[in-house]
Amino acid sequence: MNRIAVAQPRLAGNERKYVLDCLDTSWISSNGKYIAAFEESFAAFCGVKHAVAANNGTTALHLALVALDLKPGDEVIVPTVTYIATANAVKYCGATPVLVDVSADTMNIDPNQIERAITPRTRGIIPVHLYGHPAQMEAVMAIARKHKLWVLEDAAEAHGAEVNGQRVGGIGDCAIFSFFGNKIVTTGEGGMVTTNDDEIAARLRLYRGQGVDPKRRYWFPVIGYNYRMTNIQAAIGLAQMETIDAALSERQALARIYDKALAPLADALVLPTTQPGMQHVYWMYTVYLREGGEERRDAVMRALEEQGIETRPVFYPMHVLPPYLEDKTYPVADEWAQRGINLPTHQDLTQDDVNRIAVALRQAVGR
Repeated sequence: MNRIAVAQPRLAGNERKYVLDCLDTSWISSNGKYIAAFEESFAAFCGVKHAVAANNGTTALHLALVALDLKPGDEVIVPTVTYIATANAVKYCGATPVLVDVSADTMNIDPNQIERAITPRTRGIIPVHLYGHPAQMEAVMAIARKHKLWVLEDAAEAHGAEVNGQRVGGIGDCAIFSFFGNKIVTTGEGGMVTTNDDEIAARLRLYRGQGVDPKRRYWFPVIGYNYRMTNIQAAIGLAQMETIDAALSERQALARIYDKALAPLADALVLPTTQPGMQHVYWMYTVYLREGGEERRDAVMRALEEQGIETRPVFYPMHVLPPYLEDKTYPVADEWAQRGINLPTHQDLTQDDVNRIAVALRQAVGR
């Protein structure tokens, strides 16, 4: 029986051609034509003035927070359901991530919880576009403007997602993306920060390259970081951008196939929905058990594994993890995160694959 992976990259365009060009010309490090070309392509895709490449999504987060001048003692509001890098990057700056609950429909940050978490030390908000569905950015931005806070979009999982026709990456003050091997656009490892703010962009570029003065070689006015992307990574990324529209269309089609195949299980599973005005890009097609908790969820995942189907659990909430452990309840996250399952989601899945997954799920939830 062929194993169905939960995610896998599609490398069927010019990736090989561009990488070989890097090797043939010896431009393999953090200089070369593909870096600027990838940045320009991604900026145009997001509809922003600037895109600054980094060597992974986590360093992109840290770089953005440095550019936003986050300091020790500051606070940043973060949803409790996210990948741990979101909170870790805040800690890298000596600041404190203040956790808030999420909305049950998308597991994104609940705007109703944000304002009550604001204190005199709050500097910004990091909404996370979880699994490809955008956060409620209109509400988030209204709160940020009211309290004079910056907004950093964590769009690591949401390449191409839209809010009222505007792509994520250009809604907040800046945004970050990840290009890990399982993302919609991949460079193997890699990240990007996008912004329309010229000053933020200049700070991003300054701190990305060890803090070297762009006008004076080997002069370092600040303590920077080595967060540069290689030309080889950017070459892969540029090739990926050439097929991004097709990739997004194929994921939409896959979601429709899943919706139809899993509709008979609606009494046992909550299927993903899309809020009005939003464009979900389905980095992961995520379902939630209507009953039970983590133990039952894990049993369902084991049953699928026995059938050669790889899955992933929804991220553990930050407040239950040792580094961010809190003696506090987050009602939505506590109830729903332990029921969530990421099903296989990638562009090489077939109708037969989805049917096989649906049959295995029906058997598993009936146990």
